[in-house]
Formats: sequence, structure tokens, C-alpha cells
Amino acid sequence: MRLVTHGDAAPSSVNRYLLPHETQHIMVRRHPAVLLRPVAEVFGGLIIAGLLSRFFGGGDNGTALVVVWWLWLLLLIRFVWKVAEWSVDYFVVTSKRILLTTGLITRKVAMMPLTKVTDMSFQRSLMGRMLGYGEFILESAGQDQALSTVEYIPYPETLYLEVCAMLFPSDDKGDD
Repeated sequence: MRLVTHGDAAPSSVNRYLLPHETQHIMVRRHPAVLLRPVAEVFGGLIIAGLLSRFFGGGDNGTALVVVWWLWLLLLIRFVWKVAEWSVDYFVVTSKRILLTTGLITRKVAMMPLTKVTDMSFQRSLMGRMLGYGEFILESAGQDQALSTVEYIPYPETLYLEVCAMLFPSDDKGDD
């Protein structure tokens, strides 16, 4: 099974980090639940801005009203930024490595070779179970790694089984 979001080709933002001899097996974006907090901030800010507009609506409070809506506009810009960041963040598993690419302007690539992974688990909060995401925890022989947790992974059970199958391949050659 191959879990790749865009057919067989990785987007250029990910493809440039793959080695020529690697085959890509899994590539997914983080779950959209990562955007819940920015969405709540924008809607909460909109409600507050609307209430303050009603409060400052009359009299000589034009400057205060402009400041309130400019602050809300900043929240909206921050939300758009978070969505843009989410759109370029990928969790990738190749035949050799596990990668997490993040960042819109400052690109960060956290990586762990599959051969270094000694233990892998995942956990799901109540919200994660309701919305369908989880968190992977990777461990490597007592070493601190650049990639130790990956949050907001979609369909974590399926991905967990797929990654475990790559980490611990079956020794069964079919000689029953």
C-alpha cells in the first residue's frame, strides 16, 4: 500500500529533499485540525470586533473603531499565513528515511533514518479520535533526534501500520 497525496509525484517542496535511490512510500499533509486554533482566533476576534464596533459606533470614537478592525485584520492575515504554512508541510516516509518538512519562508526538514528507529508509537487525544488525527512518537537508541514527535498525523492507525511494516519487515519468505 502506498499513501501518497498527489499521485506518484511529490511536490517540488518535498522532492528536492529525496535522494535519487529513495522510493517514496507515504506522503501526507498534517491533519487540517492543526488550523483549529487559528480559525477560533479569527472568529473570536470577529465577534469581539463586532461587539466593540457596536460599543464604539457612536460619537467621536472613529479612531478606536479603526484600531479594532485593523487588529482583527492582523488576526486574519495570521490565519492566512497558518493556512499557507499548513499547505506546504508534509510527513514523508521513503524507503530509507522518515522526513517532516515544515515552514513557508524558513524551510525546515527533520529527518530520521529508518534504520535508527528503535521504537515507534502513536497516541490520540479525545479530540484526535473525534477528528481523525494522532501523534507519532519515534525513539532512537538513546539519542536525541531532530525528529522525535510528529503531531496532527491523519489516519494514524493506517499510517502506523504502514510505517511499522517498513521498520520491521516480515522475515516470512513463504516457506511453510
